[in-house]
Amino acid sequence: MTSDDLAITRLLSNYAGGDAAAADQLMPLIYAELHGIASALMRRERSDHTWQPTLLVHDAFLRMVGNNASWRSRQHFFAVAAHAMRRLLVDHARATHAQKRGGGSERVELHPELLASEPSDDGSIDIEALDLALSQLAQLDERQARVVELRFFAGLDVTETAEVLGVSPATVKRDWHFARRWLQREIQRDRS
Repeated sequence: MTSDDLAITRLLSNYAGGDAAAADQLMPLIYAELHGIASALMRRERSDHTWQPTLLVHDAFLRMVGNNASWRSRQHFFAVAAHAMRRLLVDHARATHAQKRGGGSERVELHPELLASEPSDDGSIDIEALDLALSQLAQLDERQARVVELRFFAGLDVTETAEVLGVSPATVKRDWHFARRWLQREIQRDRS
């Protein structure tokens, strides 16, 4: 763990303990990484999306701070942040879809690591379909769904994911492998 990681974990703990000033010290340390996660998520969105990574970071941070959550570590914080960003994008997609009264859904470019085979012809999937498939996976195996969320949305590596979940890296690799295959099958089934 680097000194920045330790500083972030300490500030997160201080903030959770009621130190409001810790949030001001925390933001400069975490902003670049949060923006990187948001940028990666936005690159998977359609090119004419109305949101920018900065807006996604700010909305996710406000949502997280408003929930007064306590974060165990830097990895846990970024996992929660990625989940908040995912929820915001899905909510936005649903709102856009509702406004269009059934017209096309939000599209997200499929990251090649998520599925074992080729994505659709246009290289994208419906973010609502991905969210639905992840929700269904969570009902069957919550840990596998968390692995996907941490690896795909938060960008954590195998070791970081294992640390957040409290399992071995081998378990994360196995869950990642099975979850990708399961999601591939479910998303392709929904397309048919």
